[in-house]
Amino acid sequence: NSPSFRRFARAIAVKMAERYANHPALAMWHVANEYGTYCYCECCEAAFRVWLQERYQTIDELNSRWNTAFWGHTVTCWDEIVVPSERNDDNKWYQPIMLDYLRFMTDSNIACYRNEAEVLKAATPHIPVMTNMSGYIKKIDQFKMTSAMDIVGWDNYPSPRDDRALVAFKHDLMRGLKGGRSYLMVEQSPNQQNWQPYNVLKRPGEVRRLSLQALAHGSDSVLYFQMRQSIAGVEKFHGALIAHAGHEHTRVFGECAQIGAECARLGDVVTDAVSPARVGILFDWDNWWALELSSGPSRDLAYLPQVVKYYNAFYRRNIPVAVLPVDADLSGYDVIVAPLLYMLKPGVAEALTEFVRCGGRLLTSFMSGLFDENDRVFTGGYPGPLRDVLGIWVEETDALLPGQGNTMEVDASDDRLSGPYACGLVCDLVHLRGARALAVYGSDFYAGMPCLTEHDFGQGRAWYVASDAEERLLSDLAGLIAAQCGIEPPLAVPEGVEVTRRVKDGREVLFVISWLDKPAAVDLGSVRCTDLLSGRELSGSVELAPGDSLILQSVR
Repeated sequence: NSPSFRRFARAIAVKMAERYANHPALAMWHVANEYGTYCYCECCEAAFRVWLQERYQTIDELNSRWNTAFWGHTVTCWDEIVVPSERNDDNKWYQPIMLDYLRFMTDSNIACYRNEAEVLKAATPHIPVMTNMSGYIKKIDQFKMTSAMDIVGWDNYPSPRDDRALVAFKHDLMRGLKGGRSYLMVEQSPNQQNWQPYNVLKRPGEVRRLSLQALAHGSDSVLYFQMRQSIAGVEKFHGALIAHAGHEHTRVFGECAQIGAECARLGDVVTDAVSPARVGILFDWDNWWALELSSGPSRDLAYLPQVVKYYNAFYRRNIPVAVLPVDADLSGYDVIVAPLLYMLKPGVAEALTEFVRCGGRLLTSFMSGLFDENDRVFTGGYPGPLRDVLGIWVEETDALLPGQGNTMEVDASDDRLSGPYACGLVCDLVHLRGARALAVYGSDFYAGMPCLTEHDFGQGRAWYVASDAEERLLSDLAGLIAAQCGIEPPLAVPEGVEVTRRVKDGREVLFVISWLDKPAAVDLGSVRCTDLLSGRELSGSVELAPGDSLILQSVR
């Protein structure tokens, strides 16, 4: 929010536009790099007060929304408000101001971007303008940030320990930022990543699999950072196409050259292709921030891992999933998954209720329907405005200590699930208000109380998972829901083989990626397909080598 910074940044953009606007090679403008910095300077503090005045209009309204009477935080004038930082306890103990500060930082980063992008767009209205979103996605609301961009770009830097489902989820999130449009993967390391604690080398074939996974989930590009390895500074150990050896006779260069040749063979077959999905999962930065700012019920509650856990239940079954904002149009989906929907913004509960009433399937979980957009509780019992559609009332929530757990006991007469299942972290104490129990707790004073419920509502159905269940339960539940909706994977393959579909001009392309260290048999049936990577025509049973991939298009 520094006026001086904004002025000089804009001046640079003006000079760039003057120099390159008519250059024949100009394809796109890339503004700055990985927005997401927080700031606590005097300029930001003054701008924060203006932002709050525009949001709340009056001090009385701010005091009401922030519930400032609690702990004696009542504000009498705008100048009393300071940014939450390590200079005070507000960043840890006063959640409403910290939540609004994070929203303000998103808007400030957008303003920084627009300060330069507007200059470039005015000079070249036909040229797209974008930036690259950081792979560390928590800092700013990327749904809002990318609304100011023509194209979504992001940097994919998975940790060696990251599950492939997390990487796939982030790709699907990037596709979801602009309503399902394809995006650009503008950075990945061709080898190690220097800023991670351990600079693990990418194994042979690994960067190829990661590149094809990006294309499979909606990227229109495979790009690397960096071209030539830095000779000094922070990133001197970061991977590069051209290593310090200075020539092309290296393992990494050879593998990246192979990927480049394969992309050339693909041409524009998947460029701008869509990724159809009948399952949508809700993701929201305000929910993420608010849940993890909350003092209670458990310090081990983390939003992203839980969302990815529910996503993974469908992903491992090769059921396509669209990542959606909470205010998305739900009408094109059969199933909506809304884990840890802690905060219900205006209209969200109504939209979910209407979705189920009209025949949709809703899967949600503990820590849902609790608070409004200012982190104020919905009175009348949990899960607030979702009580009717779920057919339950949650009386209390028990937080389990590390090492403690419980079980979900399934009725032996219900052959749809194969419990018992382990659960833990938190346990909601649920009362049925129209729903039926599919599982009950196996121990503690609430043994026998429902922990997995199912409720017929209107023409649809809603499920509530009252504790942090093991992945096997979520997988079984995903299979049950998908079967009810007639949703099947694009291709039947062994566990450990990923299948993803993209469609362009009515033609389907299937990406088949093996994450296994052993051969896998893929049955194509009687359909004749061309493997766009090798040019081979295939049908029937095809053996996929360990870690290998296919990109299949049916023969016309």
